Amino acid sequence: MKAIILCAGQGRRLLPLTESAPKCLLSVAGHPILEWQLRGLAGADIQDVTLVTGFEADMVEQAVPSIAPRGMRVRTVFNPFFAVSDNIGSCFLVRDLLRASDTILLNGDTLFEATVPRRLLAAPEAPVTVTIDRKPTYDDDDMKVSVEGRHLKAIGKTLPATETDGESIGMLLFRGEGGGMFAAGLDAALRQPGGIGRWYLSVIHSLAQTGVVQVVSVQGERWGEVDYPRDLAEAEKLAGRWKAARPALTAETTGPI
Repeated sequence: MKAIILCAGQGRRLLPLTESAPKCLLSVAGHPILEWQLRGLAGADIQDVTLVTGFEADMVEQAVPSIAPRGMRVRTVFNPFFAVSDNIGSCFLVRDLLRASDTILLNGDTLFEATVPRRLLAAPEAPVTVTIDRKPTYDDDDMKVSVEGRHLKAIGKTLPATETDGESIGMLLFRGEGGGMFAAGLDAALRQPGGIGRWYLSVIHSLAQTGVVQVVSVQGERWGEVDYPRDLAEAEKLAGRWKAARPALTAETTGPI
């Protein structure tokens, strides 16, 4: 099992904190967001990770040796179009990796404990599985989902409340032909006018209409995302608990967070 982390963006909603450093390197509880992500993946026995970089890519590449857990292979793919495309462009650049093997795909701003990818990997096999959570209410920025049983019916930020059953946390699993189906969908979307400005989840929405996309709930597990400055305070609390549980957190340890 491999993982791809999309961390090409600057994170403009976090300015001025991201004026000279990408969002994935922002410090949370004393460690970069990316380090917490790599440790969460290592805790789920994922040791092969590809980072799609963009803004200040050199900084990310220089940071990797000191933050990657021992034994983890981390490579980078540079997205030269990060400033003019949405995350669909980053996914397109790694489409061959998605076709080649079962892969977890995650956003570069999602913090999670190792139990989250473990639960995703334990889900019933499907070409595509979207990790979701549920809460009492959802705001305009939540990537909302509509589901029927385990099947995804729709995904998008503009879903009405009456059709919303949860939110995507920014982590997906492609198995078997799923990666190839997603890659083909990326190609088709980018051929359309304005395709470069679409979210990759718009492709997942299209695939959902064919019945191949399932969901797995991680409700009760600890995770968070960092989009705005206010999110950093919550992220500090979350990662602070992980750090308190493992005070000797160093680059040499590989256990789950």
